[in-house]
Amino acid sequence: MVTRAQVLSTLREVVDPEIGVNLVDLDMIREVQIEENRIQVRMVLTIPGCPLAQHLLTQVRGKLEAIAEGRAVDVQLVHDVWEPR
Repeated sequence: MVTRAQVLSTLREVVDPEIGVNLVDLDMIREVQIEENRIQVRMVLTIPGCPLAQHLLTQVRGKLEAIAEGRAVDVQLVHDVWEPR
C-alpha cells in the first residue's frame, strides 16, 4: 500500500530547476490524500504564472504514477502564496 511517507519521498526526486531544491523541502506540496483508487496532491508554485508550472506538474504526476499501484493520480495547483522556509 502506498503511504504518505512514500509519496513525499518520491516527490523529493522532483527538483525546482530554478532553485535547485526539491518540492517537498521547498514546502510546495501542501496536501497529500491517498484513497482506495486515487492519490491526490495539492501544490503551490514559487511564483504566480511560473513558466515551469507545466514541467513541474508533469514531473509530479509521472513520479506518482510510478508508485500509484493502479490508482488515479490527481495533481492540483493551489493558489496560495509560497514563502521560502
